[in-house]
Amino acid sequence: MSDVRYDKLADVLVKYSTALKPNDKVLLDASDIPEGMVIALIRAARRARALPFVQLGHGRVAREIALGANEKHMDLTADIELARMKKMDAYIAIRGSANSTEMSDVPAATLKMMMKKMQPVMNHRINKTRWVVLRWPTPSMAQQAQMSTEAFEDYFFRVCTVNYRKLGNGMKVLKALMDRTDKVHIKGPGTDLRFSIKGIGSVVCGGERNIPDGEVFTAPVKESVEGTVQFNAPSIYHGTAFDGVRLGFQRGRVVEADAGRNTAKLNSILDSDAGARYIGEFSLGFNPHILHPIRDILFDEKIAGSFHFTPGQAYEVGGNGNRSQVHWDMVCIQRRDYGGGEVWFDGKLIRKDGIFLLPALRSLNPAKESKRTSLKK
Repeated sequence: MSDVRYDKLADVLVKYSTALKPNDKVLLDASDIPEGMVIALIRAARRARALPFVQLGHGRVAREIALGANEKHMDLTADIELARMKKMDAYIAIRGSANSTEMSDVPAATLKMMMKKMQPVMNHRINKTRWVVLRWPTPSMAQQAQMSTEAFEDYFFRVCTVNYRKLGNGMKVLKALMDRTDKVHIKGPGTDLRFSIKGIGSVVCGGERNIPDGEVFTAPVKESVEGTVQFNAPSIYHGTAFDGVRLGFQRGRVVEADAGRNTAKLNSILDSDAGARYIGEFSLGFNPHILHPIRDILFDEKIAGSFHFTPGQAYEVGGNGNRSQVHWDMVCIQRRDYGGGEVWFDGKLIRKDGIFLLPALRSLNPAKESKRTSLKK
């Protein structure tokens, strides 16, 4: 049975996120999602007169492949996938999962090897195609969010089909501000972090790359990061849950890393390669409908009033040149209900307790807060 929400989401992905044109070749990468959504995507692509190609995946099958993967197998896999990706103009990935920790018993060394081998495929997809990636609402995601399945599905389709154009002016202003900023100072509980973003440039994320979306990102000058940061949003990386991650920096490099009982695993990931202990991304999140973490990074990195700081790989645009097989977005929420915090650009307070203070940026605040700050003025 067709679901009108599927059609609405497919239209957002095809018409807005990837802006498919006639004869565009688009790879639809669908893992553990209803066939009705795949069909909706195919039909939307065909209405745009594009050429859809479909790849279907399954979490448990992917785990079985990973358990027996070796370098020869992954070399051939990467060659095949890269050859196909080079034929594509666009890429739409929707990934569901009945179990977010499905890969937790795959040896860490195997996962590292697989990521390294597949890096050229991801680099080409990110830098050479128009792409968008999103999760699919599942009972396990609803459980992580501490919501019923039905309520979470309603929430998912609401945040994924938000009118990003309404955020447009505020995002442009924030980008311009970040583009001309040198020194950044972030303060909050357990956090006193300083770094430069001078000359890096920033990128607006308003529904063209990830769904849900709502951030502007850049990267620190690679060796400029000094101080400590305490993340208060839980995270899952390579199937392992991390809580309360704390990082300490000297000359841009992570020299202290703590995650309680998972400290050893955290440090193992940060030792994956030379770039994993340097930061490849700094971003401010402001999706007005995403307020609390659900252990899904595509949602959590867009939390209103948050920032994320990313050990590992930088993007080519808005990046600092850092290279790594790791790209781990770690999130800190600075709204008052999460302990508060401040973001300073070149000595000027830009955001306090998760609320942008400059009038031109107030459209990026959650609706209630945006109204409240305007009433104060």
